[in-house]
Amino acid sequence: MRASQFYITTLKEAPSDAEIVSHKLMMRAGFIKKLSAGVYNYMPMGLRVIRKIEHIVREEMNRAGSVELAMPVVQPAELWQETGRFEHMGEELLRFKDRHARDFVIQPTSEEVITDIVRQDVRSYRQLPKSLFQIQTKFRDERRPRFGIMRGREFTMKDAYSFHASFEDLQREYQNMFSAYSRIFTRLGLAFRAVAADTGAIGGTGSHEFHVIADTGEDALAYAPASDYAANVELAEAVTPATPRPAPAAPLTRVHTPGVKTIAQLADFLKIPVTQTVKAIVVEGSDALPVLLLLRGDHELNEIKAAKLDGIASPLRFASVDAIRRAFGAEPGSLGPIGFQGRIYMDRAVSVMADFSIGANETDQHFTGANLDRDFPAPAIADVRNVVAGDPSPDGQGELAICRGIEVGHIFQLRRKYTEAMNCTFIGEDGKEQLMEMGCYGIGITRIMGAAIEQNFDERGIVWPTAIAPFQVVICPMGWSRSEAVRETATRLHEELLAAGIDVILDDRDERPGAMFADWELIGVPHRVVIGDRGLKEGQAEYQGRRDTQATQVPVAELAAFTRARILA
Repeated sequence: MRASQFYITTLKEAPSDAEIVSHKLMMRAGFIKKLSAGVYNYMPMGLRVIRKIEHIVREEMNRAGSVELAMPVVQPAELWQETGRFEHMGEELLRFKDRHARDFVIQPTSEEVITDIVRQDVRSYRQLPKSLFQIQTKFRDERRPRFGIMRGREFTMKDAYSFHASFEDLQREYQNMFSAYSRIFTRLGLAFRAVAADTGAIGGTGSHEFHVIADTGEDALAYAPASDYAANVELAEAVTPATPRPAPAAPLTRVHTPGVKTIAQLADFLKIPVTQTVKAIVVEGSDALPVLLLLRGDHELNEIKAAKLDGIASPLRFASVDAIRRAFGAEPGSLGPIGFQGRIYMDRAVSVMADFSIGANETDQHFTGANLDRDFPAPAIADVRNVVAGDPSPDGQGELAICRGIEVGHIFQLRRKYTEAMNCTFIGEDGKEQLMEMGCYGIGITRIMGAAIEQNFDERGIVWPTAIAPFQVVICPMGWSRSEAVRETATRLHEELLAAGIDVILDDRDERPGAMFADWELIGVPHRVVIGDRGLKEGQAEYQGRRDTQATQVPVAELAAFTRARILA
């Protein structure tokens, strides 16, 4: 490919609405152009990256035994109504009516459609297992699309689905897909981590997320450096402290705390550590009555854990100020368990505290010296907080560390969530009708492009892993229009690399060296060869990797072999 034939539209500055590194660099490098909020044109340079990602994903899915198909972007609402997701999925599901007033959706995922396909065709255990996948456009009507393609409305996803005669066979396929995903992200050249995760709106009994490790990641990941344990903070267990609860040593004392509304203000007012306070959070119960959650002052509520507790509304909803006033007789900021007659849960860390400070259920009043059992009945104990660095690892192997990640893949054991709702059955070996077991496995194709940039960039631009770079190598001739020797050498190298299967672009635009280099460093091509008259007089050219601090002089006769070796290294 020659640069003069290609569509190159680099910018010196990112648009003002570009928020994160990947969004800014993709816009500046001409990979994407915004069409509307959360919807982008994928320009030729960006599409090359996407196609390379798709190629690796497709190869590994085929290797794993999955068969490709394509399902429509537009899907009839009747299938979604069978599972109840048409009503329950929320506003992210884009619904519309056709000219005959029939309801349809734009697919955000395809569990219903694939289950409908399989229930029509698979009748016997002899036809199982089956694994099918697609790489297809998805649409989720995000309330606030942001971060470019990282949280857009329209995107490309690989979604795969498997159907089984037994849970044991589903577990086998789950491990098969786990291995396939690990191979995919390794081949993509990304630093990643697989973590245990919550199943969320998709449902099921078990799942793992695959995260690209990046400081700018939205998700916090907990892992144990001393073992293989890793989980999304949403799921990571905060184990009960090993230290026993001390005996009460201070009397319960009411303290006037004017204007104190937060834990930080309370600790500052009382001149005590935040760890000696207990925060009270009020959420709605499944019966619409308030439920009180008690956490140590420095800990954060884990809403996913809390929503799974008995008697708490799911999804989690915080109680209104009016409901709090009716239940506690006080304003938020002065709440506590003493005298409250409703349902209470306390976090495991609270269960080993003594002589702590907490709201007194009277506005601008708090208690110091509060103790379980002595001052109020010990509530039910539950894990309702986010883990923090230094917490014991749930597997007993050392302490947890926290890193940031960008979710790019997710695999689920759906079990019978969809097959039961849609009556997807088969005849087993015993001649009886049974429900199929089901798994699903997603990878965000376009999201990988953004995540790869968040992990691989510097002050000059993108630094692509070779496997997914738009071009593996760029040839930069100095004085293209002025030197026949430069043109001949660059053209010959271009042809030799193409013949060797290298994805190469020859920059024949006759740009100034500084502008030419800046373009390709911004675009992120990982290997660069510079050919100029001065070097050719000595039989030399320059090779420089995108991460190299200095260029390497290479004999012209060895250029093709040297460059190919560096690309394949």
